[in-house]
Amino acid sequence: MSEPSPAAAESSVQIEEPRRSIHLGMFGKTPPFTSRQWRVFLIACTAGFFDNYDRALLSLALKQIQKGLKIAEGGLGAMLSLIRFGYILTFFLTPLADVFGRRRLLLYTIFGYTILTGPSALAPNERTFVILQIFARAFAGAEGIVALVILVEEVDAGVRGWTVGLLGALSSVGYGLAAGVFALINVIPYGWRGLYALALIPLVIIIPLRRALPESHRFEDEARSADHGSNPLKPVIALFRAYPGRLVLLMSVAFLGNMGGNAAGMFFPKYLQEAHGYSPANVSTLYVVGGAIGILGNIIAGRMSDRIGRRTMGSICFLAAPLLTIWIYHSSGAGIIPAWILELFFDTASGTIVAAYSAELFPTSHRSTAGSALAVAGTTGGAIGLLLEGVLFSFFHSHWTAISYLTVFWMMAPFIMYFGYPETAGQELEEISPEKSVASGLAAE
Repeated sequence: MSEPSPAAAESSVQIEEPRRSIHLGMFGKTPPFTSRQWRVFLIACTAGFFDNYDRALLSLALKQIQKGLKIAEGGLGAMLSLIRFGYILTFFLTPLADVFGRRRLLLYTIFGYTILTGPSALAPNERTFVILQIFARAFAGAEGIVALVILVEEVDAGVRGWTVGLLGALSSVGYGLAAGVFALINVIPYGWRGLYALALIPLVIIIPLRRALPESHRFEDEARSADHGSNPLKPVIALFRAYPGRLVLLMSVAFLGNMGGNAAGMFFPKYLQEAHGYSPANVSTLYVVGGAIGILGNIIAGRMSDRIGRRTMGSICFLAAPLLTIWIYHSSGAGIIPAWILELFFDTASGTIVAAYSAELFPTSHRSTAGSALAVAGTTGGAIGLLLEGVLFSFFHSHWTAISYLTVFWMMAPFIMYFGYPETAGQELEEISPEKSVASGLAAE
């Protein structure tokens, strides 16, 4: 019996690409990534970082922005609601990632976000500021969705929750940067306007990203195997026809969670300064130190969801967060500090689970579009919640009481998740959400 030739023997051996895990201090170790996965992970973290900086800055500097733009107290909820509606516009952007590719759209959205957020520093009045922020949120939301999708499509099934959690934690460092510079708001030239000017930094990183960022291998495979035309309506139609039940459940949780919880997060720095006498420096210290502990909920929830399941872990976190929010807005003295850290822990943890679900429950052909649908639901819920906060404020004359009543909607979300969501931990994306043939008109250009 003849032995196989050396060439045949060599071709039968599958060479696995080396993997490397890095210790990130308080964030713990990373999953063992290949060099390609490392590039995707780092770029996804960069995209999330600047989005979180911008969102945190609006909340942290709300009191100063209100004063600078002469916004009435009763109009704060309406202003924040309008800005939140900017995320709805992501639904017109992210389907393009399912048609033309994740890589191209991510680069375009980083550029769009930057050129809209930076000029917010020059806004002469409330109307201009709101318009700039609305469109900046559209690009920032699409940027975060596409970055998450690329990452989920590239990493291994067994560490997907861990990776999404780590992405959330590292992206949240953007909150830490915003909190750190907020402490200097009375020192930095032009106050809150100077802080918004820092958002121009992402322009510097766009050129290197063009060379470093690969296209998702799943998108490339799907584009080769399917009739991948250039009609941006195809992924939208597929989203609503392939898995309508999953879509309704996912959007319901996002809607109710944001409806009940968005106002609580937005008003918290104002609450600290007005109800507890915190200075901007005190607020920054709490956000940097306490927030560093709280955002670990991303990582712990991600890793635990890989082990005990997304549905169980997500439901626990979704129930704990609103209960702790009530505690926060009825605490006195130092009790508010542990209450807020725990609430942030469970809130970020539940966000990690929903983010993982949004990318897992739908096929490659419309995975980015599904993420934008989640953003639309969350934005709509958050905006309605902020409007309701303004209505409740007119009755109770207290933002803090109004926020406490809104948590009732938040508490509905964990029950929908536990009794309605499928389990996805450890499964390959193709097992969870195989491509389905929808209406015959879907293939038509």
